[in-house]
Amino acid sequence: MDRDFDVLDKVVGRIPDFPKKGVLFYDITGILRHPDAFKYCIDRMAEIYRDKKIDAVAGIESRGFIFAAPFAERMGIPLILIRKKGKLPGKTYSCKYSLEYAEAEIEVHCADIQAGKRVLLVDDLIATGGTLRAARNLVEQGGASVSDVFGVIGLPFLNYASALNGIDVTTLINYNSEAV
Repeated sequence: MDRDFDVLDKVVGRIPDFPKKGVLFYDITGILRHPDAFKYCIDRMAEIYRDKKIDAVAGIESRGFIFAAPFAERMGIPLILIRKKGKLPGKTYSCKYSLEYAEAEIEVHCADIQAGKRVLLVDDLIATGGTLRAARNLVEQGGASVSDVFGVIGLPFLNYASALNGIDVTTLINYNSEAV
């Protein structure tokens, strides 16, 4: 949406050569420094998903938590935390996956995933979709399904759509190349 772009683009930071040379990092911390921009994101999420059948929201560590938590509270639905391996006590579902720059593993408490429920996955930025595909795996291990994926920022030029095939993906702002 053009309005989303207009509101958010001026506060999204761009850090060249991070986390490695040749990569342009889109930084959401500018949204957090501007309460009106942060509120705008949560308001838009509530507007987008108000009439959808969502039973829970799962935030991806760590910046996904920032957007998922106030959304869950506003919608009156459970918040599920998807964490890096070793951060959750007790019985967990686990999934290894490849990042843009490394290998990783994420986990979720088994008790947090309810069979038959529909879960919205939330992250701050969607790049290749690998982390979200792994998060989908976790949700499905527990017998639930991923209804939708939400990201504040999308980088569709990195082809996240192929990794998230079959899931509706919504982003508020898209950047179509790594150019500033």
